[in-house]
Amino acid sequence: MAEQSWIDRLKSSKKTALIQDGKRKIHYLFTDGSEMTEEYDLKTDELIVRRCRQKSTLGAQGQWQVEVGEPLGAPVMSVESDVIKENCSNPVFVRKDTKTSFQWRVRNLPYPKDVYSVSVETSERCIIIKTSNKKYYKKFSIDDLNRSQLPLDSSALTFTHANNTLIVSYKKPKEILTLEQELLKELKKLKGTSDGDVDCKTQ
Repeated sequence: MAEQSWIDRLKSSKKTALIQDGKRKIHYLFTDGSEMTEEYDLKTDELIVRRCRQKSTLGAQGQWQVEVGEPLGAPVMSVESDVIKENCSNPVFVRKDTKTSFQWRVRNLPYPKDVYSVSVETSERCIIIKTSNKKYYKKFSIDDLNRSQLPLDSSALTFTHANNTLIVSYKKPKEILTLEQELLKELKKLKGTSDGDVDCKTQ
């Protein structure tokens, strides 16, 4: 049997919607027991958060993996202060997409732009960030392209550096833009609850 495409998996999954705090929150439950949650900005329709978790071979729930948005357990803004304080000066790697690009931000990197090298490794289907002073190295893949079995294109990759933050962008291919538009239409059809949080009990 042919492998089910990602958009078909999304469409056939059991979806629950919640409208809360200016966001459209979606929970997906797939036929294999794996789960995904997404949060979209209601005004801009931009994806803010995506987390996934798989069931283990014994059927237990795995840990949530953050694909888009702040890492779980990241420092949060306190009520008294409007300043977000990092708990350390280590580099923090976060994915924050825009409408037209996949985008990653690496905070706490104070080196000048010419120190950084960002490249596509097609054989390993990943992007590599490294510094000439050997202070930072990161290898990561684009799950969206892997799920849709799309190739990596080095010409879609750009980067810039400002305010101690390296910003890496990868222009979304038209297949991804089409998929995202198709999915958003589906999600907007969902009847979302809006009064309070949903109590999700896991067995």
